[in-house]
Amino acid sequence: MAPKERCLVWGAGAIGGTLAAFLARAGHDVTVVDNVPEHVAAINRSGLGITGPIAEFSVPLPAFTPDALEGTWDTIILATKAHHTAPAVQALLPHLTPAGCVVSAQNGLNELTIAEVVGERRTVGAFVNFGADYMEPGVVLYGGRGTVTVGEAFGPPESRISPRVLRIRDAWRDFDERAAATANIFGYLWAKEAYGAMLFATALTNESIADALAAPEYRELYIALAREILAVALAEGVQPESFDGFDPTAYLPDAPAGAATRSLDDLVAHNRKSAKTHSGIWRDLAVRKRPTEVDAQLGIIVRLGAEAGVPTPLTARVVSLIQEIERGERPLARENLDALAS
Repeated sequence: MAPKERCLVWGAGAIGGTLAAFLARAGHDVTVVDNVPEHVAAINRSGLGITGPIAEFSVPLPAFTPDALEGTWDTIILATKAHHTAPAVQALLPHLTPAGCVVSAQNGLNELTIAEVVGERRTVGAFVNFGADYMEPGVVLYGGRGTVTVGEAFGPPESRISPRVLRIRDAWRDFDERAAATANIFGYLWAKEAYGAMLFATALTNESIADALAAPEYRELYIALAREILAVALAEGVQPESFDGFDPTAYLPDAPAGAATRSLDDLVAHNRKSAKTHSGIWRDLAVRKRPTEVDAQLGIIVRLGAEAGVPTPLTARVVSLIQEIERGERPLARENLDALAS
């Protein structure tokens, strides 16, 4: 049996709340931080609840708002939205021990931002692709399983599956027994950027992820979006990794005929199995009425592409369309995919 971990989860929403609840239920010493007082109060009053088709339970664990937290931790799991990374890392820094690490359980390339604050030596990367949603104070929906992988974000490849990475992996197997360690964490993160661009496109509509990806008239659009992102990844010297039906090699210009379509079919099948029908992006736009992660996730791709001399016009257009919806200038509708394709 793996030893129990003591960790702080910074951001107890969909991803952080799911990880925290499962780890706490397994006996790990878990504390959570969240900036929503109602969520913190509900957790302290009744425990952190998990609902959905995979598990139904509630587990007691200490919860704090950032201003009320005291103490230091060797392992801090950062699970905020990507655009909150920089201020969150500044806020958690006093609670990180000198030999500790921050594990980014987020979407995007946030390890780059984290390392600017805590240093590369104290930055660990993670790739989490399970489906979850914050439902109400104290309750998170765990809707579908997905790949969970952890690895050192920096340093020579031969040292990226380190003892602390193996320790974190072993602890996370109490959440998903398939949790793995990798020497190529950025390969997963960049692949998720390509898939994430597709998810941002589906969030331009009110359709589910599966239904939007299944629409034959937009498949060339999704393929072109993924191809843009992957071109930047390759220019950055990254070898993207496959996960949960997304095969990055299928979207490259020299891929066999029909490979990308088959990958899209696999993504549709993966998403049909999940009780989380819509992306967190769509939920931010349609339900929570708040800014999305589009700048932090896709804006950085446009910038890196420009620096590498790789054009990303479709990605830039997705950013602008999402921003128009955020500002209330454009409704959620399938016609937005037509505007993107044009």
